[in-house]
Amino acid sequence: MVRRNWVARRAFRWCRALPVGLAVAFTTATPALAAPEEIQVYMDELDDPGDIGLDVHTSYVASGDRTADYRGEQQSVDRVRITPEFSLGLTKTLELGLYLPLATIDHGGQARVDGVKFRLKYIAPHRESGWFYGANFEIGRVGHRLDENPYNAELKGIVGRRSEKWTVAVNANFDFKVDGPVPAPASLEIATRISRAISKSVAIGIESYNGVGEFRRLAVFGGSDQSTFLVIDTKVGRWDLNLGVGHGYGAAKDGLIVKAIIGVPIGRSPRRNVDTPG
Repeated sequence: MVRRNWVARRAFRWCRALPVGLAVAFTTATPALAAPEEIQVYMDELDDPGDIGLDVHTSYVASGDRTADYRGEQQSVDRVRITPEFSLGLTKTLELGLYLPLATIDHGGQARVDGVKFRLKYIAPHRESGWFYGANFEIGRVGHRLDENPYNAELKGIVGRRSEKWTVAVNANFDFKVDGPVPAPASLEIATRISRAISKSVAIGIESYNGVGEFRRLAVFGGSDQSTFLVIDTKVGRWDLNLGVGHGYGAAKDGLIVKAIIGVPIGRSPRRNVDTPG
């Protein structure tokens, strides 16, 4: 028990200090980045085989940089992003996902549909407490208002650990262009989450999203977009809620950001976070 508490304290200090350290180290100027369609650290949740799930990702940018990076870019300040994410359990370790549609409501109140994405998530068999790992691959098309290149993809490495009270997770996100007119070298982002359960249905935590820069130039740390969120996870009946308030800094385009992920109970059973070996 003493060692478990020591590990939890060290993990919390590391997660809290990581954004500051990266912001100091990554000083090369890069184009500012806006909040994506989902603000989430992936963990070990999966739908049971044959079950269908729905998470609705929403975010609102209350302040930030209003300067466009290219002609025709949609301003992120005062914008609401709404992304329904449908999921289907394929096996005990595989889940298929569909983001449809990628929708936005701009500062003038105009709603637009801006694309679609597919994903495939793998989580290795593991026990309820202890380490878990896996990967997630996404590919999709987005409108010119959100990206100069229409076709992009992401490969996400997932690793984490659960205990009775604490959960720690780290994602290594490799983003790359699939097709488009503008050069866009592959880049790396490190996303972290640490949370503590304070009851059977409530947990509080910190999520941090830290751009490391172009993958081919990691040695010179070419990017420094950062954001950190205070989050709470809870349940209302069968509905799951992840609520967060965060702020971007470094090269991040957005300032104050509010986000919510709403787990809609349309499947036959709750999403599971364990695949205990027989």
